[in-house]
Amino acid sequence: MTQPDSPNAPTRRAVLQSALAAGALLAHPLAALAAAPPGFDQWRDSFRARALAKGISEATWTRVMGRIEPDMTVFKQMRNQPEFNEQIWQYINRRVSDWRIIAGKEALKKNEALFARIEQEYGVERGTLLALWGVESAFGDPLVQQNHMRPVFPSLAALAWNEPRRKAYWETELINALRIVDRGWSTPEEMRGSWAGAMGHTQWMPEVWLNVGIDYDHDGRVSPFGKPDDALGSTARYLVNRGKYHRGEHWGYEVRAPGGAAGGNRSYAAWASAGVSRADGQPFPQPNASAQLWIPVPGGPAFLLGPNFYSVRSYNPSMNYALAICHLGDRILGAPPFLQPFPGSERALTLAEVQEMQVRLTKAGFDTGGTDGRVGNDTMQAIKDYQVKMGLLPADGYGGLKVLARLRQGS
Repeated sequence: MTQPDSPNAPTRRAVLQSALAAGALLAHPLAALAAAPPGFDQWRDSFRARALAKGISEATWTRVMGRIEPDMTVFKQMRNQPEFNEQIWQYINRRVSDWRIIAGKEALKKNEALFARIEQEYGVERGTLLALWGVESAFGDPLVQQNHMRPVFPSLAALAWNEPRRKAYWETELINALRIVDRGWSTPEEMRGSWAGAMGHTQWMPEVWLNVGIDYDHDGRVSPFGKPDDALGSTARYLVNRGKYHRGEHWGYEVRAPGGAAGGNRSYAAWASAGVSRADGQPFPQPNASAQLWIPVPGGPAFLLGPNFYSVRSYNPSMNYALAICHLGDRILGAPPFLQPFPGSERALTLAEVQEMQVRLTKAGFDTGGTDGRVGNDTMQAIKDYQVKMGLLPADGYGGLKVLARLRQGS
């Protein structure tokens, strides 16, 4: 449930969010040859009784856990999440990228009937689902799955055994993952995901797979992999059931709010009476629906946020994430950038400009992990290293117009 831009880029989630970090991968949960760390075998033996008591079959236990070795690299990933200290406009520019907008339009063309069906049955706007799909897995890019996902059972086993802060949570998710295999919905080999165990097109944790997932393509099993039908249909169901999504309402609008206006939850009609208007000058289409005013940064754009904004936020509890998703969905469907810029912001680079920046960084000896116009952590790290070498401040890893201009000047 977050944001790969390139096949070499991790996503950002806290616990339920995916983290597509590069690192040592175990090719198969049953094929690890290294000796288990001290104490793991004893924990596994005691956990076996609890798993069987929860209904996991002996056959599934033996198949998945019989010779498993914990993936100890997960603890390094937890400790060493990349830090780039993004301002909100940088955060949004990276996620609402030219590449994602273009790829999102193509994904909609290929799956028009699926999105129409989901809208009819669940009422969730196609833009929202497209944006979630694009941020969480680059629209199901198989290279992300192939190159930067790891087997989830060694990861979950390590966390359930030796992550003290949320041990019960990780044990439960390991049971959930075993239950998925027990039901015949997937195999240990197929179940590859982030270090935290999030999987597939829209990055489901095992609990979400079990309890929210639906067989939307009617192939006899529920799966976040392969065709996107199950993943997108189930994600719509998640937004409705857990996020309380309101059918027929837009997430909100950029607005003009003289003097900041008063806070609270009001109808759009009441906000209009208080002098708040849409930034594009259009009327509010549902004046009786309710919204809250949010101004992320003084002097920047202001927003009226309806319930569906907070439905998206239920997927990842970050206001910046929810705003990026909602804005990306609008942009894919043809809306313009925000009309009021954030203070000190730059416009987002075009796809061609990002590719040029990656090519120039690569030629200068900074590995971006690819030159496809998708900015992930490899590209951000290359930019940060370049900024440090050239004395460019702040060395924040953000690749914008200033960095590109400096690259064009040469060394």
